[in-house]
Amino acid sequence: MSNDDSTQPNARPDSGARMMRAARVWGALVDGLGAIGSMLIVALMLVICADVLSRNIMGASLPLVSELGALMVVMIVYLQLATTLRHDRLARADVFYTGFRALHPRKGAVLGALFDLAGAWVIGVMALATLRVLERDIASGQFIGVTGVLTLPTWPFRAAILAGMTIAMVQFVLSVLAALQIAVAGERDDRA
Repeated sequence: MSNDDSTQPNARPDSGARMMRAARVWGALVDGLGAIGSMLIVALMLVICADVLSRNIMGASLPLVSELGALMVVMIVYLQLATTLRHDRLARADVFYTGFRALHPRKGAVLGALFDLAGAWVIGVMALATLRVLERDIASGQFIGVTGVLTLPTWPFRAAILAGMTIAMVQFVLSVLAALQIAVAGERDDRA
């Protein structure tokens, strides 16, 4: 019989394997929200096209189009923010940052960590404010639309916005940790 713990039926999985599995699950969650945001873009486009056809054919607008469009645009932005961060596609002043990071990997990582830390703080403050708005919408029964024609509660939209913000904030924090790891263990900045 072998003394190797990995062959034991009750052996604990390697912490590296657990981290990789957690990273895959997190990536699927983040990218899944991005995919939902993309599908909502298509849905919003179809609603707008239907409204244009309705105006031209029947001479009247569809109910809820402007209100629904306004909430959906904000929801789409926050559902796709975390995947934008995860894939390093967030717009920033790349004229300076990319070159600086190439010349000075450690200092560039510290600068990136500071940027991501500021992003986490800003999104966290916004998420807290959105939580208060969500609580108010649920308590007051807030809705959009015209009573007697078509109405929708606003809380599901606010909840999706809050979820997107919260996940983006966590992604910012993960980016900070990754950048700090590069700053500590990365290439030296001695290259000229």
